[in-house]
Amino acid sequence: MAFAILFPGQGAQFRGMGADVFDRYPGLTRFACDLLGYDLAALCREDPGDVLSRTEYTQPALYTVNALRMFEREHREERRADYYLGHSLGEYNALLAAGVLDFETGLRLVKRRGELMAEASGGGMTAVMDVPAPRLREILAEDGVEGVDVAGFNTDTQIVVAAPAEVLRAAHEAFARRDVRFAPLRVSAPFHSRYMEPARAAFENYLREFTFHEPPATPVIANVTGRPYEKGDVVRLLSRQLVEPVRWTGSVRHLLALDPRMECEEVGGRSLLRMVQKIRRSADRTPLRETRT
Repeated sequence: MAFAILFPGQGAQFRGMGADVFDRYPGLTRFACDLLGYDLAALCREDPGDVLSRTEYTQPALYTVNALRMFEREHREERRADYYLGHSLGEYNALLAAGVLDFETGLRLVKRRGELMAEASGGGMTAVMDVPAPRLREILAEDGVEGVDVAGFNTDTQIVVAAPAEVLRAAHEAFARRDVRFAPLRVSAPFHSRYMEPARAAFENYLREFTFHEPPATPVIANVTGRPYEKGDVVRLLSRQLVEPVRWTGSVRHLLALDPRMECEEVGGRSLLRMVQKIRRSADRTPLRETRT
């Protein structure tokens, strides 16, 4: 029976995160603080002024906590993964776990990624429930709403859309008129959409400054394609990730196609496991064996 480890992305942060690992890895924690230029452990512990919700802080903080938890898991010599999969930012932790990049490289990348994404503004993202993508596009077309991108396929019943603020408001009105359930997300810009193209171009140039160990030693499923990384994919896929939807449903379906009894473990939470449960239920009724790190 195959085994996959999942890493959460932005949205999984909370005040107090990392309290279980920062003291166990003081050297890496100090290194991260020095590289970032601020006390990361104190930020996570106290979160003054809700700073942790700001993209430029969220991404390095979550990457670091995910990484330390994975190091702790390896220290305990727990079961090794056959596959790694991360949701958006979590893909960097998947690549770290698979040996494609080291801790420092990953931290530098997510720091720059967070800065570039934070520079984007004037838009947002919304989760839409129980409406397939083709019907969603029909609804928007019926009301003449243009400029909405699908930014994520989380499950078969939850799609995330992104757009500039005024376009997103019009989309909300279209959904409300049809009693479509939706929930705006706490983000400052339309991530994973065409509107992140300037950030994508700048980030691609930054990625080219680094060397990666490709292909991964353990398969990593890419958000952009829903398929494993191959040699030479890192720069292209990590830059495209900023403007492409997170194909979480397709990624999980690929894993289940490889092994319908796939076991999954999520580092630090259960939100991704719940998504996997829903995706699995839509395919069959096989229960998912879950564990939590």
